Amino acid sequence: MCAIIFCDVIGVIDNFSGVARSRKGCASALANKTSTAEKILAQVKGLRNHLQPDEQPLLALPAIWDNGQEKRSAPCDVIVTNQRLLGYYLVSFPRERLFLDSLTLASIRNVSLREKSYQPIFRELLVSDGQRKVYIRAPRQKIEQLYAELRSTIETYAQASASKFEDETGREETVQPPTPVFGRQEIRTQFESSNLAITILFVGGIMLEVGGVLLWDTVGQTIGLPLCIAGFVMVFAAIVQRRQQRR
Repeated sequence: MCAIIFCDVIGVIDNFSGVARSRKGCASALANKTSTAEKILAQVKGLRNHLQPDEQPLLALPAIWDNGQEKRSAPCDVIVTNQRLLGYYLVSFPRERLFLDSLTLASIRNVSLREKSYQPIFRELLVSDGQRKVYIRAPRQKIEQLYAELRSTIETYAQASASKFEDETGREETVQPPTPVFGRQEIRTQFESSNLAITILFVGGIMLEVGGVLLWDTVGQTIGLPLCIAGFVMVFAAIVQRRQQRR
């Protein structure tokens, strides 16, 4: 009988110690998230003023944000919070400019990590809510980090939220948000239409123009003029190719 009582006491002590360890782990995780949020708010100028109630930043990294609606892509901070995915920057000199675009986590339906041919440095993350698409470009390591954090945050916060409503009979029903699709894509493109080819064409054209001007002064117009014309044609072709790529 004493042995049984002793075992029961040990079991109760173990249960209490397990609960204490669990609470300590939760408190530690909460402290880490709070510390990360404060670091991001201190680094990203003016972000605190544009957050929603109870919104907390979890990750911030530099990237290129393209929502398909602006005339050009925007280099900015891409920020993952517990409520939204943000593209954000605030510049105060020479005049104040604010860029803020966002997708709510609960509305995101598709997240695809895309790797294009002839792009050795940058990778692209496609995020869609079913109505519009946002393309985020960053180096491989950064885009992998963003993909992992976004997926984890959506599964933790967006999928945990459920909306409740009453049907015609007055019964309360709970609706879970649709699960977004996560995936990876390898996109093969022709070299002549790739960013690498356009860059080579543009830089080569600039170099020919500079060389043509130098030879024009030293050797003469006969050699310098054709090089200048060839360089101009290459630069013009690179610009046209880039505009066609954006359409």
